[in-house]
Amino acid sequence: MNQGLIPSRYAKALFEYASEHDCDKLVFERMQALSEAFASEPSLVKAVRNPYVSRRDKIQLLTTASGSTEGDSAMTRFMELLADNNRLDMARDIALAYLKIYRREHNICLVTVTSAAPMAEAEEKRLKQLIQRHLGSATMEYNHLINPDLIGGFQVSIDNEKLDASVANELKQLRLKLLN
Repeated sequence: MNQGLIPSRYAKALFEYASEHDCDKLVFERMQALSEAFASEPSLVKAVRNPYVSRRDKIQLLTTASGSTEGDSAMTRFMELLADNNRLDMARDIALAYLKIYRREHNICLVTVTSAAPMAEAEEKRLKQLIQRHLGSATMEYNHLINPDLIGGFQVSIDNEKLDASVANELKQLRLKLLN
């Protein structure tokens, strides 16, 4: 079976359950924390895949990484379901799939602005306003990253769209023109 299909099915089932129990936003926040934990701590993947780490420890590790508390029955029950079905190693992919489903259902666009240096507050505010105008009624989940390799300018990614107004891209385009 397709590796992407299984996480999507689990994420969809979790979203439906969370929506019915009016905790979809809380689960969204927990899944964000879990995906960030996987991104910032590569050893988390190794621990979850390690056959010598007990099921209980894996569940505890993942619930802690998601920021769950004793009262988060949805997350605890979900982690136990994953453990019962030997799917704990897919927790990261399920979290990412859940985030995608939640954003789609709530009309939230993931916006990432990458600039070569920190932007002035007024400049960033103006850029946010332009992006919001482009998005219309959609809500913006905004992230700003710094990448000095851009040399100057910025890149804007909105879900799968990308606008590259960086000096590095201009130089790349110029090199391509010179080669032709």
